[in-house]
This record gives sequence, C-alpha cells and structure tokens, in this order.
Amino acid sequence: MTPPVAGGFAGVRPQLIDRTPETAALNALLDAVRQGMSGKLLIRGEAGIGKTALLEHLTSTASDFRVIKALGIESEMSLGFASLHQLIVPFVPKLDRLPVPQRDALAVAFGLAPGPAPERFQVGLATLTLLAAVAAEKPLVAIVDDAQWLDIESAEVLAFVARRLHAEGIAMIFGLRDLVDRPISFAGIPELRLGPLGDEEARELLATAVSRPLDEPAWRRLFHETGGNPLAILELGGDLVRTQVGDPTPLAEPLPVGPRLQQHFLRQFGELGPDAQTFLRLASGESSSDPVILWRAARDLGLDKNVFVEAEAKRLIVVGPPLSFRHPMIRSAIYHGMAATERRRIHAALARVTDSKFDPERHAAHRALATVEPDEEVAAELAQCAERAQERGAYAAWAAFASRAAELTPDRQVRAVRLLSASEASMTAGQLLRAQGSLDQAMPALRDPLQQARAQALAGSIRVARGEGGDTPRILLDAARTMAALNPGLARRILTNALQAATHAQPDMKGSLMQDIAAEALASAPLPQSPPALMLRGYATVIISGYRAAAPILKPAIAATLRDAIDPDAPHRLACLAAYSLFDDRAVHLLATDWVRVTRERAALIALPIALNFLASIELYFGRLDESEALFKQSLEISEATDNPGIFGSASRGDVLLIAWRGSEAQARERAAAHVAEARKRGLPYWANFAGFALTALELALGRYRPALEAALPTYNDDPPFTGSWVVPGLIEAAVRIGDEDIAGAALRRLTERAEAGATPLGLGLLARCRALLAGDSEAESLYRQAIDELGRSPTKPELGRTRLLYGEWLRRQNRRREAREELRMAYEMFSSMGINAFAERARVELLATGERVRRRTAETQDQLSAQEMQIARRAAVGVRNQEIASQLFISERTVEYHLAKVFRKLGVSSRTELAHAPQVVGAQLR
Repeated sequence: MTPPVAGGFAGVRPQLIDRTPETAALNALLDAVRQGMSGKLLIRGEAGIGKTALLEHLTSTASDFRVIKALGIESEMSLGFASLHQLIVPFVPKLDRLPVPQRDALAVAFGLAPGPAPERFQVGLATLTLLAAVAAEKPLVAIVDDAQWLDIESAEVLAFVARRLHAEGIAMIFGLRDLVDRPISFAGIPELRLGPLGDEEARELLATAVSRPLDEPAWRRLFHETGGNPLAILELGGDLVRTQVGDPTPLAEPLPVGPRLQQHFLRQFGELGPDAQTFLRLASGESSSDPVILWRAARDLGLDKNVFVEAEAKRLIVVGPPLSFRHPMIRSAIYHGMAATERRRIHAALARVTDSKFDPERHAAHRALATVEPDEEVAAELAQCAERAQERGAYAAWAAFASRAAELTPDRQVRAVRLLSASEASMTAGQLLRAQGSLDQAMPALRDPLQQARAQALAGSIRVARGEGGDTPRILLDAARTMAALNPGLARRILTNALQAATHAQPDMKGSLMQDIAAEALASAPLPQSPPALMLRGYATVIISGYRAAAPILKPAIAATLRDAIDPDAPHRLACLAAYSLFDDRAVHLLATDWVRVTRERAALIALPIALNFLASIELYFGRLDESEALFKQSLEISEATDNPGIFGSASRGDVLLIAWRGSEAQARERAAAHVAEARKRGLPYWANFAGFALTALELALGRYRPALEAALPTYNDDPPFTGSWVVPGLIEAAVRIGDEDIAGAALRRLTERAEAGATPLGLGLLARCRALLAGDSEAESLYRQAIDELGRSPTKPELGRTRLLYGEWLRRQNRRREAREELRMAYEMFSSMGINAFAERARVELLATGERVRRRTAETQDQLSAQEMQIARRAAVGVRNQEIASQLFISERTVEYHLAKVFRKLGVSSRTELAHAPQVVGAQLR
C-alpha cells in the first residue's frame, strides 16, 4: 500500500472498516446469485456513511459477474427513463429478442421508435426480461447509487423489477441517501441500514488515510463532531493533522459535518483557479453520458483543454472516460454552491452546445434553467418536450416540462391553458399535490367554457385518485353538466366517471346523488350504441325505473362489451357489476376473464388488480375456492409490487368473503374488522358494509340468524350494484328463520324483479328457493325442486348445495328422514369437496339429526403447490409456452423454469404431458 500522507489521501481507496456484517450480507447475496437465484438489497444511510464505498467493495468482489451501474443525478430528475437508460443502454441491441409488446414498450420509452405511450409496468416487464436474458449468459450485478435522485419513471420501473426477481441470476442493489425529501418508494425490498463507526473503528479508518495519529483532544473533537461518519472523518482528519504540523490555515468552527460537510468540499473547490472552477461548474451541471458536450461547453466559455488538471490533482474529479466526481457530494456542493447568475451562465453554455434535434429534452432543460423572465420561445420548446414525454410514457417528465412551460409563458390566457395541461400531466404521473396546485393557478384565468369544464372534471378526477369520497362524484357530475353543450362525447365519459365514483363512494341507489347522475344521463342527447354509452343509459334506467325496465338496455350492453375489444377502464367494471346484479353468472365470468386477459396483455397493472378481484369473486361463487384464493393473492401481490393499494386498499380485499366461506370464524372476524377499519379510514362506508355482506354467509352457516340479518341489512339498505342483489337470498333466509315476515316479503319483491329481469338459471333458482322458504308446506316442495332444477344449470354450484341443504332441512322437519338424508348427503359432499367448511358442518349436523353417522372430511390439498406454482402449472398443462407464462404473470422466464421444476418434483411428473393429466390441474380454469 502506498504510504499515507499528512493532510489527505495518498491516491488509494481506504479499506472498509467495521463493515463485517454488511459485507457478509453482500457476499451471501452474491453466493445466492451464483447458485442461480436472484436477490435485491437497499443500502440506506446518511450522506458520507459509506454506501458508495460498500458498493465499490461489492464491485471488486464480483469479478465473476457482469456488473452494470446507474447513478441517480439530481439535474436529470426531469428526464423520464434517464437512469434506466444508463443501466441498460449496453443491451439495447438485444431488444429484438424481447416479445413484441415488451420490445415496443422499451423502444418507445427510450425514444427509439414512435408508438402509443407504453404502460409503465410493461416497460418494467421488458426490463426484467432483458436483464434476465443477459444474466442467462453470465450472472449479473446491477448497482444503482444515489437512488434518491432517480427520475420517477426509472425509480418505479427498477423497484418493480427488483420486487419481481426470483431465479434469474441477478443481484440488484440500490444506494439511497436518508433525509432527502422525495417520494420514492422501494417497499418490499430488504434494507441494510448503515450506522456510524465506533471510536476504535474510526481511529483505524483515519490511520489508513493520514501519516500520523492525532493528539487525543483533536481526535475527541473530530470524532464527536463527525458523529462517526466515515467520509467526514476521512475528509476532515487530514485537515486536523495539518494543524498539528504548523499549517496556519484555521479550521472551521465547528467542523463542517452533516450538511456542512459540503462547505468543506466548497473550500477545496475555492482553492482552484477561476478557469478550473468554471470547468467543474460545467461538469456539475452537465450529466450527459456524452463527454463531447462538456468539452464543447468548455471551449464555448474559452477554457483551455488542460483546465481539468488542477482539479484532478486535488482529487475533486477522476478523469475517465468518463469524467466523474470523486464523491457525489462534491458535485452537489459545487452545483448548489453556485450563485444563481453563474448557474444560469453555465446552463446557457450547455444549451448552446447541445443539439436540439439529437437531444431536444436536454437542450430544453438547460435552456429553461438559463431563463429568468417569461419567454414564449423557450416555453413553446418546453411544451413540445412535454408532448414528446407524454408520448413516451415518461409522465413525470411530461409533468416537469409542462409545469416549466407554464411558468415561462408570458401570455396569461396561454399560461392558464398550459397550467391545465400541467395539472393533467402531474395527475397522470401520480403527483396529486402538484396537480392540484397547477389546477388552482389555472382556474381563475380560464375563460373558455370547454377549458373550464375540463378543469372541473380534472378537480374531480384528482379527488378520485386520492381515494376521496365525499363530494367527488358530485364534482364530476357538475363538470359533465357543464361539458354537455360543448362536447357531448367527453361529457358522457365524465358522467360515466361520476357514476363509477359513486358506485365506489356513495352507492345508495335511492340517494340524491345517484338520482341526479341518472337524470343527467337520461336527459342528454341520444347516445351512440357503444358499450360504454349503453351501459351509462342502462344504469341510469336502473336508478330511475328499476332493473325490470333497465334489463333490455343492460343485456345488449353486456353482450356488446363481450363482443367488442375490451377497454380496461371503468365501463368494463360497470358491465361486470350489471351482470352481477342481474345474476348473469356466466356473463360475469366471461367479462372478468376477458378483462384479466386484456389487462395482462397491456400490462395495465393499475386496472389488473381490480379485474383479478372481480374474477376471484366469481370463482368463489362457482365453488373454486383455491382458484379464487390464487387470484386474490395475485391481485394483492401486483398492488404491492406497484406500490398502489388501488380502490380496494390493502385490507379491503374480497378474501374476507373467501375466509368466511371456508368457515374460519376467528380469522374471518379479524379480517372483517381490519376491512372495516381501513374503509372508515379512507372515508368509504360502502366498503365497510362489505364486511357485513361477507359475514352474512358465515352467520348463516353457523345457524346464527339474527346476527346474519344484522350483518346483511346495511348492504341491503344501500342496495349497491352487485352486493345489493346478492345479499338478498341470505337476508331472506335469516328473516324467515327469526320470523320477520315484513323484511322477508320486501326482500322477496326486490329479488323477484331482478331475477325475472335477468331470467338466468341462477336468478330464477334463487327466486324459487326464497319463495319456498316463505311458502306453506303444500307449496314449498315443488318450489325447492324447481330451484334445484334451475340451479343445476348454473355454474354457481355452492348455491345448489345451499338449496339442497335447505330442502333437506325442510324434509327432516316433515319427518321424511330417508329423503332428507339424500339431499343432506349431497349437500355435505358438495360443500366438503369445495372446501366450504362451515356449510359442510351445518349439513353434517343435520345428517346426524336424521340418524345417519358421518365423519368430518377435509378439503383436498393441492400437494403443497404455492399459488404461483399452481398458476404456472395450469398454464403449462394446457401448452402455454414459458415466455407467455412469464408475460402473463409479470415474472421472468427463468423464474417460470424454476417454479415449473419444483412443480414437476412435487407432483411426481417428468413432462408437460404428464402434468396435463395430473389430477391437481385437470379441469382447472386458466386465469
């Protein structure tokens, strides 16, 4: 090792001190990747605590890996996908190996090809597939330092990729500085937090960098004021040694640690000559990977070609290629230490030498930073960049460029319109506070009625995105009314959004809000015969005139939605709700299945969890509880992977209904309580009522009829789409059992209208069953037989089981024990085979009462296949290729191969042909 010198470093990297647990964690991560697995890690800590040093250590120990790096740069935060491009630019020639939708998404995101804005997580899936393909050739380490400065698009994509890693041979490590006020979420990625050094370790570290020890008072001062921060100890320790050998330069009082450490770097910077200072200012403001830009700007400002030598000698920079700062804090200190006028001069020079055709976004960004007063030419250029960013799906960049364009627009009216566009961009980027701020600035200056209506609709949409209930649907309704005379098509879309918001936040069909939405829809000009327009008119008719009048409109709307290409937006959700309300179980299944398919193909990961939740519910009603559970888990997993709880939240998932059907009483009540708490916290009383809807089935299975009625009544009274219809049969059963004929009779009238309007086997079967419950002994039997015949033609098999249970109970009360045993035995076998344990137990107890002995059965297991293994097995069994499975489940092909090998081992099969005949997957439904 080169001997250390007083007052600074000797040009070598000091060794890591007291980081044994951290290096062990990194080594374990690399060892796992060497075995074919993947791993991810987030290294957190304050500035200077050693994150970068630890990442450099990782690089030095990964000689058998391909190492790729990206660096978050503050000045690039407005350039969408900039950091992602840094990381994977070496592999751009391999894009043609990707599936076409993924290849196109990444090409559009990087501006390499025209096309519609890609879904953010399609870009993420493309990145995962590309990195997995690279890792198949050689294990891969991807390092992202200064992740707090990543542009939002890159941060979201890279976090998504890290969460989906499993068996690709990839290690992904992020370095993240604490105390940076920026909303970046890396939830779900394990953390390694770096703390300060202890006294002995700090002394050992300083000894690696200076030639002589400090005297004890100086050491105590250094250690106390640096708080054990390694970078501060190394940077300031040399200065203290220098004072002990007669250097007259006084030290700062107190020592410049923490944020003040930047002042230490500025002092070193200040010791340079003027030209060297200008050069470093240029370097701090230009983050392009193209070194030509920096040297062109240096020439533009008249700097000598050897201007870097002085800064290199002081170890402020490392001359590459490419040129880099020794530590990211040096760049930050120099850039933020510039006077405003000097910063504008630097950016003006960089703008002059940046090709506006080759790199328009960077040119516009530099030009904007060099501009003080409003300038329409600059504003127009920024607005064009905003449009291009929108086309690439770089929504945060779109918002940043649009906002800056508005700021620099001199004309008040034009500025208002650009602020409105900036608000729309910010909302799309998920920057809701910024969206509201731009909208608040725009609205007073908007004069055009169409723009005013757009602003009003946007105000409602922002509230919807925040998950706010309250007045949100009313705001959207008012916007639709304003828009009606200006743009009828847009007005209908806004009105549909108002209905969508109302079904989520205020679904009372008799309430004034729903009535007003319906009245507006029916009063508008004749609607086109598109599925969304038909659905809007159908729902309006439901609200005003009931389901019998609306069915002739809703049924064609449902059929048209199934026939046409599916849009994963709100009208499709309304179609599912309409089919549910009319008891059209087959249509719901087809709608939800197609919705899931299309959202998977588009990688629309905001809509996909909702679609999966709908499909999980109908699978539950079909009696396929394991399939339902797998879908509920997928829904929650994708929401967690995208860090977006969606309209259902984290606890507000349909799995409370699944748990209730399985008869896990304590777990169901605990889950229902969590569901209610979250719904109330989010201001969504309807979703609180859903917990009672779910518990109704449990209470009925347990024979607790009054609690069942109390659980069902809030949903029954609000009468929201879907649950307002499906709660009725259970409510009637509970009311009959406790002798409340008034409630039972009113509920039967509601059920009669909807069942006859839908005219499906399910609806007519439920109607016959409920009539049997209310009928006298002379009429009940024929009604039960009619119900069994109708429900036998429906795929909703649990309702057939419940009907046989009720019929068997009726037969036992008629002292017809032999016939009762037959119905009860069939009900018991059905419930047991489906894992609907609480109703199975009710049937078993009834069988015992008939004199038949029966043992409890347990639901069949799936040979311990995980939910994801089951999804992969079912796809592989019907011939879906690994690449397609990976795309459908948003994982890599290597992960599919890994799980499929486990499936083969667990099920004792050796080929896909054998897998196709395995009883665990035969006849399973693909989702």
